Parts: sequence; C-alpha cells; structure tokens
Amino acid sequence: MNFYVKHSLPGRIRIRYDISELSLRQAVLAQNLLSVQEGMHQVSVNHITGSFLIYYDQTKQSEQSIKALFAALSDKYLNDADMLASVALPQKRTSLFESLIAMTAWHYAKRLLPPPLRLIVQLASIAPRVLKGGERIFSGRLFCADVLDATAITAAAATGDMTTASNINFLLDVGETIEDYTKKKSYEDLASTLFSENDQVQLVEGENERKVPLYTLKKGDIVAVRTGSLIPADGEVVKGEALVNQASITGEPLAVEKRTGQSVFAGTIVQEGELFVLVRATGSQTKVQNILAMIDSSQQLKVSSQVRSEHLADQLVKYNFLLSLLTFVFTGNMTKVLSTLMVDYSCAMKLAAPLAVLSAMKEAAEHGILVKGGKFLEDASRADTVVFDKTGTLTAAEPKLSRIIVFGKESEDEILATAACLEEHFTHPVAHAIVQAAVDKGLKHPERHAKVEYIVAHGIVTTLNGKRLSIGSRHFIFEDEKIVPPDNLDKIAQDALDRGESLLYLAEEKRLLAAFAITDPVRADAKEIVRRLHGTGIVNCTMITGDDAGAAKTAAELTGIDHYIAHALPEDKVAYIEKQKRAKHTVIMIGDGINDAPALAAANTGVAMGDCAEITGETADIVLPSGDGLAALLKTRIMGQRLMKKIDGNNKNIIIINSALIAAGLFGFISPSVAAVLHNSSTIAFAVKAMQPLLPKEHSKGR
Repeated sequence: MNFYVKHSLPGRIRIRYDISELSLRQAVLAQNLLSVQEGMHQVSVNHITGSFLIYYDQTKQSEQSIKALFAALSDKYLNDADMLASVALPQKRTSLFESLIAMTAWHYAKRLLPPPLRLIVQLASIAPRVLKGGERIFSGRLFCADVLDATAITAAAATGDMTTASNINFLLDVGETIEDYTKKKSYEDLASTLFSENDQVQLVEGENERKVPLYTLKKGDIVAVRTGSLIPADGEVVKGEALVNQASITGEPLAVEKRTGQSVFAGTIVQEGELFVLVRATGSQTKVQNILAMIDSSQQLKVSSQVRSEHLADQLVKYNFLLSLLTFVFTGNMTKVLSTLMVDYSCAMKLAAPLAVLSAMKEAAEHGILVKGGKFLEDASRADTVVFDKTGTLTAAEPKLSRIIVFGKESEDEILATAACLEEHFTHPVAHAIVQAAVDKGLKHPERHAKVEYIVAHGIVTTLNGKRLSIGSRHFIFEDEKIVPPDNLDKIAQDALDRGESLLYLAEEKRLLAAFAITDPVRADAKEIVRRLHGTGIVNCTMITGDDAGAAKTAAELTGIDHYIAHALPEDKVAYIEKQKRAKHTVIMIGDGINDAPALAAANTGVAMGDCAEITGETADIVLPSGDGLAALLKTRIMGQRLMKKIDGNNKNIIIINSALIAAGLFGFISPSVAAVLHNSSTIAFAVKAMQPLLPKEHSKGR
C-alpha cells in the first residue's frame, strides 16, 4: 500500500493513501489492524478522501513507528480472505444536523409553491403518518401514540387548516428523527465500547510472530502463549512445556503440566512456561457478530419497569382521546382539541427506558462488565441472595505457605531454606509458594545439593550432604519413599483439613523432617465486598464448594459468608438455588468453572468471573472483568439499583410534565404547534437524562 504523511502533530497524524489501490473493506481491515496496536487511542478512515486520522500515545508510538506499521500492511494481510470476511463495513448515515437542516428547508420551501401544488405536496407529506395510524387501528391497536398523532393531523386537515396539519407533521418528524438518532447512537456506542477491548493473540508464522486481533484467529493457526497469558482457543500443544491453571475448567486451584501432544482449552491460563498451540476450534471469528446479536437480544430482555411504563403509556392514550372529545363537546374549540391530542406519554416512556438500559450496559462495559440485557441488571438489583463458588471466585487460586510443622530438631527457618533450595528449580505453584515464603523471610539457600529429580504429580528427590532428600505428597513420602510416619500423622492431617490446608512433606533418608501447610487464600477484598453487599440489601451470602468442610469453613470465616456448603457437586448447587427460588428469593450465582455453568443457568442472574471457562461465560447473564471480579459484582449491584430508580423516576416526571402540557393546551395557554415543540423537547430532555452515568466518580474505572 502506497501512502504518505499529509500532516503530523504531537499525538495526531493524518496519512493519505491511493483509493484506487485499496477497497473500502481493505481500508476498514487496515483500520482494525492498526487500532489494536499498543498506544493507539483512535484510528478512523475516510475512504472517500483516502485518509487515515490517528490519535496516539506519544510515549508508546511515534510518527516513525506509525509509518512502519503502515509499511507492514502488505498485500498478504490486506488480501487475506478470512480477515476480510470478518470485516463489518460501516453503514452510511446522514448526520443529525444535515437531516434536520434538510427537513426544515423542505418544510418551509413548500410554502413557496403555488396553492394547488402546495396542497398536493402537503397532503403527500402527511399521508404516511395518517396511513400509519390507520394501520394501527385495523391491527387492533386503537389506543397508541401513532393513532393519536394521525388523529391530530387528520382533524386539522379536515377543518381546512392544512398549515397546522403540515406544521404538526413536521414537528413530529423532527422529534422522531432526533429520537431515532439518539437511540441508534446509544446502540452504536455500546457496540463500540464492547469492541474496544480488542483482544490480541500472538500468531506464529514460521520463525516469526506478530500480534493479531483475536477475532481473526482461525482453525489451523498456531499461537504462542506465555506466562500469565490466557489460552485463546481449544487446541493441541505442538511445542513447549508449561504449567496451565485450569481452575476455570475444573475448579482445582493447582496448575497441571502440559507438553507436546496434549490438549489445552480456551480460557485456561499459562501460569509458568511457554506453549505453541495449534488451534482446533474457536468462535473468535464471530466475536463481532456475537456482540451485535447479544445487544439485539438484550432489547427483548426488558426490565419490568420498562414493560409497565410502556403498558401504562398505551393505556393513557385512551384518556387523551376522551379528554379531546370532551373538549370538543363542551368548547367546540379545535385549537384546544388539537393541543390535547399533540401531547402523549408514550414517546418519552418508550424512548427513555430503553436508552437508560443501553446506557447502563455501555457504562458497565466501560468498567469491564458485560451485561447481556437490562433484565439481568434488574434481577441483580432486586436479589436478596448471593451464592458464591469458592475456588477462583472467593479465592485467587494462588497457593500460599501458611505454616510449617517441624518433626525434628531443625528450626523452621532451616527447614524452609532447605525446601526452597529444592523447590526453586521448578515452576509448580506449590513450589513457588515455598520459595516465596523463604524470600519473604529473607532466607538464603545456596546451591548445596546434587541434581534434583522431579517426579510428576508426586514430588522431588535430591542428595544433600550425602543424604537423600525428598519432598512431596503423603502418598509419595510414606508409600513410595517408605518414610516412617509419626504416630500423630492422622491427627495432623485432620487438623490441616479442618483449617482448609493441604500438606506437603519433607523427609531426609527415612526420617520425616517437616510438613508444609499450603492454603489457597481468599481474595484480599472478599470480606469487604461481602460486607458491602450486605449493605445493599443482600440478606444471605452462601458459599457452595466441592472442597472439604475445613477449607470451606475457613474461607467462610475469612470472608464473612453467612452459610457454606462443602463437598458439593454441580447438581447440589443447582438444587440449593432452586430451593431458594421456591422460597421466593431472588438469587445471584457467581462462579468461574464449567462445573458452575448449570448453577449459573438456574439462578435469576448468573454471573461469571472474568477468567472463566468459555461455556461458563456463554451461560452467564453477566461476565465480570478479570482481576477485580468481586469489586465489579458490587458495582453491578449498585448500577442495577440505580437504573431501576432512574427508570421509575423518569416515568413519574414524564407523567407530571406531559399532564401539565395537556392542561396548558386545554386552557388555551399554548397552541398545538407549541405543544408539539414542548412535548418533543421534553422527550429529548428525558432521553438525555436517561443516558446520564449511574456510578459517581468514586466508582470510576480503575478504582
């Protein structure tokens, strides 16, 4: 692609290209590829003028680096059939300002026409709205806003006042244009917010690698996944070795080894190491379509307040007709009749509520929260029960050393230094827990042993000062290594179980030196979040886990959970939720593993943690961000409550203001045209109010 820099300012650059060399679809693909690069704030393309306008972070990009990115957009990428197929072309749409100017100009230009022609044009302009009202009547919807508008226009035209009829139609057109624009803009803003995360993967091409958008990933691609990264798709390891945390799949906090030939799954995390994964299956190509479909379906999941207000709005129309009829009977004043017909409750109610929901979903997305419909925000706001999974939800799935049980004469520090000396050679999370504990205590453990042998899923063996050292599980130490167990081993094991600990044993020759108690600690903010959830009206926080009673009890005590259930199977979680629902409780279920998916589906609102299994995210009604999922749960609750309050408050104010306008028209204080202007203006005002943020600044992103 040939290009040149048209002009450049700090943080802003415009680049021109030859439109004869690049199709619109290729230009949009280039825009998408550039947008996901680090440091890009905004990339827009104008294919008519053949230019890209780029706003960027000067600390991460420069004019030279951006030119290099353009140079890298070779035919190989821009002619890739799969990537081009994933491109969604922007819809051409006239700006709101241009539309209103054109409508206004045409409305007043009609008055310059000769009377016969002017009459024909005026009749043609009002005909669609009159016919629409007629269609509503014949379809059985006698009392609705369309019939009300058609009646007002027809009444004015029937009395020979075509100017008033035309003015009313014009004002209604203006109001609808603004309303449609506002609603479409909210829809598009929500979609763009969801797209803004621009997930990237490291695509391997021969000896080289490059970052590409996740949605371009396809079957047969090879991706590189390194320490701390999420595996983006189901696949097979073709190279590398790593420990993969599969808590999102299995619920187990400890990572498992993955090597060449083994399968890995989307949503799991490489905890230590490096894997090259051959993609077998991914739904990433349809990410854009899935988001748009989700937004579309969300419009069908209306909150009950919205449904009630829409029903009320339609019911109030009949009273508009009754009032206009009585006005005509007692006054015979058509101006007053038209004024009462020009104001309805339906427009504002049917616009403000869905805009409030779309705006809330957009705001949630800005906080990393994916909400699949306003109904789920409502259910979350009205819930009185929250059911938590434990591993990966209340806990971080990051093992820690909690204590050391010494059986010999050695000190704890000596024992810990020796164990760290062995474990530092390995990347297993438990090994890391021991090494980190030694680091925290400032213990030094110089290399003093022979080669360390790692026995997968069992433990470690080495020679130190001519003596055999072994560290590992109970089975490995006492059965495989034949170490003589202490008399109180069962008591120690039971005590650890009661504390929610797992034990790792260290032995020298045939003598047991110590046991290391490993815990999966709760999230630092878990207790505070549970407390604040109680403060929002939650009366029952329950934890249901497949772990043993000791681990469950410990986690419950540390987090302030009201109740806990241990040794639970997936069906047990579902049964508990169904029991709560039968008792008329509204339930939120939050989890992250595949085993949580049935419970998420059973709850009134299913909430998934950010690093969840793919099926869990699909099943959930709300998906929280990675990292601060519990804090985001609280935000979701607060947003839901404020959304409901906003919709109900708007509905009350809509009734008050529009009733005042009807009264003003009835008593002759305002004309039908003024009534239409004020009615449309109030509708737009309520729409703007509906789109105001729900969370104050203290809840802003990043806090």
